[in-house]
Amino acid sequence: MDMTESALLTVSPRLPPANLEAEQALLGALLANNKAYERVSEFLAPEHFADAVHGRIYEAIARRIEAGQVADPVTLRATFEHSGLLDDVGGAAYLGQLLTAMVGIINAGDYGRIIYDAWIRRQLIELGELTVNRGFGSDPELDGTAQIEAAEQALFDLATKGGSEGAAMTFETALAMAIDTAAKAFERDGKVSGLTTGLTDLDARTGGLHPSDLLILAGRPGMGKTALATKIAFGAAQALLNEARAENPNAEAKQCVAVFSLEMSAEQLATRLLAEEARVSSDRIRRGEIGQKDFDNFVAVSRRIARLPLIIDDTPAITLSALRTRCRRLRRTRGLALIVVDYLQLMRPAAGTRPDNRVLEISQITQGLKAIAKELSVPVIALSQLSRAVESREDKRPQLSDLRESGTIEQDADAVMFVYRDEYYLQARMPKQMAYDSEDKFQDALAKWQQDMEHVHNRAELILAKQRHGPTGKIDLFFEAEFTRFADLDTQHE
Repeated sequence: MDMTESALLTVSPRLPPANLEAEQALLGALLANNKAYERVSEFLAPEHFADAVHGRIYEAIARRIEAGQVADPVTLRATFEHSGLLDDVGGAAYLGQLLTAMVGIINAGDYGRIIYDAWIRRQLIELGELTVNRGFGSDPELDGTAQIEAAEQALFDLATKGGSEGAAMTFETALAMAIDTAAKAFERDGKVSGLTTGLTDLDARTGGLHPSDLLILAGRPGMGKTALATKIAFGAAQALLNEARAENPNAEAKQCVAVFSLEMSAEQLATRLLAEEARVSSDRIRRGEIGQKDFDNFVAVSRRIARLPLIIDDTPAITLSALRTRCRRLRRTRGLALIVVDYLQLMRPAAGTRPDNRVLEISQITQGLKAIAKELSVPVIALSQLSRAVESREDKRPQLSDLRESGTIEQDADAVMFVYRDEYYLQARMPKQMAYDSEDKFQDALAKWQQDMEHVHNRAELILAKQRHGPTGKIDLFFEAEFTRFADLDTQHE
């Protein structure tokens, strides 16, 4: 036997992290004094125990204590005898033996954290093994980039679902935060406590965009969802820049707005913004039908808006985990104030997950977006398509039930808004002469249609169908179809 073989034989295999003595000591403390359960109940679960027997005993203790009953060796013996599991947990003798291993109630929390920490490290080892196996090709469906996203998603799930840090705070602390929010609203003349949308009436109804909120902006194709989302992103970016330059005219914005455009390229989105601001049709820009004056206007406008803190990511079919990674990086490097996703149904769930159906897939995406909003403490606006059910109704104004895979979207969102333009549908109902048996009837119908068109011309409705923090209702907006531009509607000067 050579030195190498000898060295290999002396290396002992590494065992997964576990502390069975701590598990026994904690269970003994719980059986001796049920009040010790209060010190571990918030973060410790049966599956956190390395010994499955200890996990079963802990589960039985927890069930009795939470039901207001006494949990000790005598009552647990009866419980396990009734379920036929007494031998599985070592018998009555083992339950009694646990009492000799007990620690004081004061130390119970520390022992609980030792058990929990060992479980976390076991999960990390499993995750590492899975990552290594995938790297060696155990899952041929995932390429290298997808494997990174899958590993990151698994780590995120472990950090969020298995996090032992409680979110509980005293009422005094929560009250101080509420007063701080109210103070911001007061300083801004009482209308906007969050980030402005650039639309006065929308800000007045919602108080602006608030951290941790998931807002769904939905509508049928052609209603102007992207245009409105772009307007909001532009308005928020403008407000961030103005705030930074209030003291120093050359200052850069301290935070940015991230737009994930899954449908349009970054160049198309920039062209649309330029067209809105320069008031030149983007269609004319594409065809090159612009004069020198228009082009000079473009250059002037582009210089003015070039410093806006807008980040556009046009990765098609981006996964939830990739979006989260990029937002975290932006928050760390640039500061992040708002996330806009255009649109929800084009996203993919996290790499490595295979939802059974489309509803479950959308559910994972909306829950993931809400988790990102909470984790990064920024508002997230996600655009969504509506089902064709709208088209079959006489009144084509959208309802919550029209959301595709609506149950999960409606449930996870803090606010749901619909964009609706009567002009779009009315335009398609222009009277045709062949449908009337006389010229007079046709002219009457045409006059009525023209009157209706004038009434809805350049008007859009933003229907606030759900809002957790305020009233619902309808907000009238101005819309210029030529420039796909939304703005406040002036009702004082018709």
